[in-house]
Amino acid sequence: MKVYINREPVSGPWGGGNKTVTALAENLKTNGHDVVFSLQQDIDVIFCFDPRPNNKNEWYQTFLDYRFQNNNCKIIQRVGDIGTHGKPELTNLVKKSSILSDFVIFPSDWARKTIGYKKKNYSIIHNAPNDKFLKSKVHKNTEIQKTKIVTHHWSNNPLKGFDFYAKLRDYISLNNKEIEFTYIGRCPEELASNGINIISPLSEDMLVSELPKYDIYLTASKWEAGANHVLEAMSAGLPVVYHADGGSIPEYCFEFGIDYSNFDEMIEAINTIKSNFSYYKNKLSKFDKKMSTTIIEYQDIISHITKREST
Repeated sequence: MKVYINREPVSGPWGGGNKTVTALAENLKTNGHDVVFSLQQDIDVIFCFDPRPNNKNEWYQTFLDYRFQNNNCKIIQRVGDIGTHGKPELTNLVKKSSILSDFVIFPSDWARKTIGYKKKNYSIIHNAPNDKFLKSKVHKNTEIQKTKIVTHHWSNNPLKGFDFYAKLRDYISLNNKEIEFTYIGRCPEELASNGINIISPLSEDMLVSELPKYDIYLTASKWEAGANHVLEAMSAGLPVVYHADGGSIPEYCFEFGIDYSNFDEMIEAINTIKSNFSYYKNKLSKFDKKMSTTIIEYQDIISHITKREST
């Protein structure tokens, strides 16, 4: 079977979509399928990770034209970014393209509901972190003294929650020396000052080693369709304090952390986890989401949709 994936894997500190592209391509090749990254003859499945133009200017309309000329070709759309971080044109494109796809994979039910998808040809498959993060999990159930908090984002979009991170920085500087806060990734220059440690974006292997050094993971990100950063944190054994308007994040984290809506609630959540640290660490010992399992689910959908056509 020849599968076209419309995004090519790239190396370096990129988001979860790129990691999923890489894993899917590798696994399809391992199982004997032909994987290509440009439209060509005899493609059986177009696997669309993003309906916008790629570096070859191939986008969703191109896929529709190809399918029209090659009736046996199917379009599977894995929804990623739905434009809720300031890209309404992407939101509209995802709404239109998903309706026209033969099958749609959503990373959360929140993402499906947000774009108003009501057809039945879909699956909700939560994102999952690289298997490496599970292997890094630290099973420490002791009480903590100075609370080491961490977050990481590869984007500096304001909806990642920099207003909350700045408030925490100021809170630590003025009021509380029992908390240490580290930010890993890209961020506005004004965020850096006393009360926060800034670490530049890390490679995946370095992040796997870094995350288990901390006690609690904090995210203030809102409206995430499929938030990989919290999955990596939970896989590394960190309980999560997360914003109630996180989109997919409450869906991913509700068993393994506490939500908040304002800064005072955020501090209360941090203190609650600190006071019940062993409880949350024990719960996280059962967290076993991993990308290899997610990729198998993707492969099953690819096989099912092509077999359905041939019968």
